[in-house]
Amino acid sequence: MNKQLKKVLQSKRDQHLEELKAFLRIPSISALSEHKRDVQQAAEWLAQSLKKAGLENVRVMATKGHPVVYGDWLHAEGKPTVLIYGHYDVQPVDPLDLWETPPFEPDIRDNKIYARGASDDKGQTFMHIKAVETLLQIEGRLPVNIKFCIEGEEEIGSPNLDPFVAEHRELLQADVLVVSDTPMLEKGKPTVCYGLRGLCGLQIDVQGPKRDLHSGLFGGGVQNPIHALVHILDSMRNEKGEITIEGFYDRVQPITDEEREAYRALQFNEEEVRQELDVPELFGEQGYSFLERTWVRPTLEVNGIYGGFQGEGIKTVLPAQAHAKITCRLVPDQDPEEITRLIQRHIEKHTPPGVKVSTQLFDKGKPFLTPFDHPAIQAAGRVLEKAYGVSPAYTRMGGSIPIVETFHSLLNLPAVLMGFGLPSENFHAPNEHFHLENFDQGLVALCYYWFELEKALGQQ
Repeated sequence: MNKQLKKVLQSKRDQHLEELKAFLRIPSISALSEHKRDVQQAAEWLAQSLKKAGLENVRVMATKGHPVVYGDWLHAEGKPTVLIYGHYDVQPVDPLDLWETPPFEPDIRDNKIYARGASDDKGQTFMHIKAVETLLQIEGRLPVNIKFCIEGEEEIGSPNLDPFVAEHRELLQADVLVVSDTPMLEKGKPTVCYGLRGLCGLQIDVQGPKRDLHSGLFGGGVQNPIHALVHILDSMRNEKGEITIEGFYDRVQPITDEEREAYRALQFNEEEVRQELDVPELFGEQGYSFLERTWVRPTLEVNGIYGGFQGEGIKTVLPAQAHAKITCRLVPDQDPEEITRLIQRHIEKHTPPGVKVSTQLFDKGKPFLTPFDHPAIQAAGRVLEKAYGVSPAYTRMGGSIPIVETFHSLLNLPAVLMGFGLPSENFHAPNEHFHLENFDQGLVALCYYWFELEKALGQQ
């Protein structure tokens, strides 16, 4: 089957890429209400693609927000069932002027496809559909049962997927969850991710006087909300990169010696990261490597800060308000709701006189960890080595996919996070792209995986 598989994939490559371009042209930005119809269009496009691939029971299922697309193939009697999760919504495209080509006009250059969603996550979700379609064309059957659950709200924190999963437990029940929404360690190094950080986010709103004031008349006599906000934010971290919020680290699991040795064995080049980012030096919590800081240590980052006059030149104003958005990446066993309460308590304690402070809560998700010696994880490593010709890396990931923990807690599913993007592909930024070499090799790996998974889970 190996030679035939690669031959079929090669013969279908141009067709697959044209279909992917059609998918990428749909501006399915879940965060912006003006794109609600586009998000619906993307869901309907996906449903048609699943039907064309040979999936059955395909449905566009309503939620209180954007819909979930479901489809299945359940004719492998007595064999394991796999739930494939992905998302079809994308991030906003701002700043638009930094895109070399329009974000929703896919362009292939240097063997990369450029468009919003190319890597995160339309391209990778599309690969799963094409892998199933290819196997059904070649074999007429699949070695395992397959279910697809593709949502349209991942980029806004999946607010409606938890209740959707809870309501449809029987429909979504499976033996393992497979997700391709994580990056490879680096170019040419396929990766199986076995852990994700959790997430909590909030906005800090500082209110001073009831209106903007003339800084000459009132400056020095009234608290400046921007100064107050800077004081609050500065109190959250020290010069060593440590988070100073009381209780923040209380539940953090220490890194084991085995994990540290495994990360050292990856021989990750921090200097290359520094050069790629064009910064004078890397910075983070002292006593930890870059991988440890970004995979297994929690963070608190200011994502945005604004207030006062933003135009060209200067305006001598004492602003009435100031705002900041912060997010924390969390690790086992931190709870996002508890961390949010600790941050709110810290803000109250460090609010200077003369202003009122409130908070708005946003995304939250629990961290997740699967033992990397789980049979499904090891099966993924074997097929990646077969497709790429090199040993894979087993890693954790600094990002968050909150729904993975939901599938685990509600359906008791182990998760295989086998992504094909690269950290340099600008997901969430202008000029997002996807390396087509990973589109090609990843399709081969996914086709192999279902056969390898049948054997691995059948031996349990």
